Amino acid sequence: MNPIKKEDIRQEVFDLYDDYAHNRLDRRSFVQRLSAYAIGGLTVPALMSFLMPDYVTTAEVKPEDNRVKTTYIHYPSPKGGGSIKALLAWPEGLKKKTGGIVVVHENRGLNPYIEDVARRAALEGFIALAPDALTPLGGYPGNDDEGRTLQARRNKEEMLEDFIAAAAYLKTQPDCNGKVGVVGFCFGGWVANMMAVRMPGLSAAVPFYGTQPAADEVSHIQAPLLLHFGALDTRVNEGWPAYEAALKSHHKKYTAYIYANANHGFHNNTTPRFDKAAADLAWQRTIDFFKKQLL
Repeated sequence: MNPIKKEDIRQEVFDLYDDYAHNRLDRRSFVQRLSAYAIGGLTVPALMSFLMPDYVTTAEVKPEDNRVKTTYIHYPSPKGGGSIKALLAWPEGLKKKTGGIVVVHENRGLNPYIEDVARRAALEGFIALAPDALTPLGGYPGNDDEGRTLQARRNKEEMLEDFIAAAAYLKTQPDCNGKVGVVGFCFGGWVANMMAVRMPGLSAAVPFYGTQPAADEVSHIQAPLLLHFGALDTRVNEGWPAYEAALKSHHKKYTAYIYANANHGFHNNTTPRFDKAAADLAWQRTIDFFKKQLL
């Protein structure tokens, strides 16, 4: 059987996967609805295999890359989950203090994709900290399905506190210059928005397709924002006009980009929702933004 090509898959299939990935469909319902698109030689197992993340071949900065140093640490989160495990990454041969970046995972814990993003940030000259909000439940379990189930058991506000504590921890690192930003994806995009609301000392926030804070919270934002959205991500995008209006009303510093023909999750290169052109452009804009705000 010939391999499935992204351009041969209808948008409704990606929308179904989005519902499944965000716990709006259980696995049984997802498979049942997916069967309607198993036509023309496609099978449901083939479609499932195509849609699921590939963590084996997709790392852009491999764990053994000697340009980056990494270690797992635990840091205190007294208002959140207690002691939180995180991947700490920094550039090899760092000779001067640099900015810190908290890398916030999606709704499934610290998986290999998010660890890779932390290493990418370190390769650009930053100290990156990627926490695992599943730590109080044993940590990322090794697959995203179980990870989503575990994360749904944690309180959202307590997880937010875990990432706020991560920023505070980064500021104490001897190689950090005291400036800390955040980049987050999906659930992590919401966290990035909310860290900007809750942390007056935050230096920069970059939410990727993150849901928005309430309009009455926007006045508290002090950090400049860089926001990325996929044009096909109607679920998240429906909240953007009101958020933008509030940002304008309160004269906040922000830049937003909506990437044509890109889905929710377009930066995640482990699934077929990945859009390389949009992801590369968004990441370069992110790095340029952090270099301006944190260095």
